Amino acid sequence: MKNIAVILAGGSGNRFGTEIPKQFLKIDDKTILEYSIEAFQKNNNINEILVVSNPNFIKNVNALVSENSFHKVSKILNGGKERYHSSLSAINYILEECNLIFHDAVRPLVSQAIIDNVVFALREYSAINVAIPASDTILELFDNKDFIKNIPSREFLFQAQTPQAFRWSVIKKAYEIGMTDPGFKVTDDCGVVNKYLPETPIFVVRGEQTNLKLTYPSDVSIFKTIFAQRIII
Repeated sequence: MKNIAVILAGGSGNRFGTEIPKQFLKIDDKTILEYSIEAFQKNNNINEILVVSNPNFIKNVNALVSENSFHKVSKILNGGKERYHSSLSAINYILEECNLIFHDAVRPLVSQAIIDNVVFALREYSAINVAIPASDTILELFDNKDFIKNIPSREFLFQAQTPQAFRWSVIKKAYEIGMTDPGFKVTDDCGVVNKYLPETPIFVVRGEQTNLKLTYPSDVSIFKTIFAQRIII
């Protein structure tokens, strides 16, 4: 089964407060997007890479792919307003059964071990999420969001990361059902499968604390430190 990585780089960067999307932010003369593509480029279990880009930055992505000779990148697709639009762009581009491995472009520290474990899990399961145990206490509030309704046990609470991976036919079917729902609202691809194909088990691959998502400007210094440590090692 062909393993196709889908790098989701359709964000606009508005919430990050920069003129360019945060996936184009540079750390040590390399963009966040380059680090993310590189992780899948060098993994022996990945056959092909699709990059889903903000339409206004297609030329930027093309330049990065060319400069780095990322030969596994077979297509750069247009993203959409919401995250799920970008996922759908890749799903609809594919025409035959394969494994699709979705990864946030702004998680550039994903390890080879995580990618390998996701691919191995796809041999047995058709839906995969990467997650780590929740380290903080999670509060469930009432509708007014002013008072605590419940404090669930951390024992069974995990924080989702990416990659999230699926058999193409499974994620395609889940979205087809979801798109008929007038109240469609999910935050990630596993959420689509969980809601619209509840009979499909979603296996959880253990993630890593360093598989961080670049969310706030203050995160940049953390990323620089981790990258520096990796170089030293």
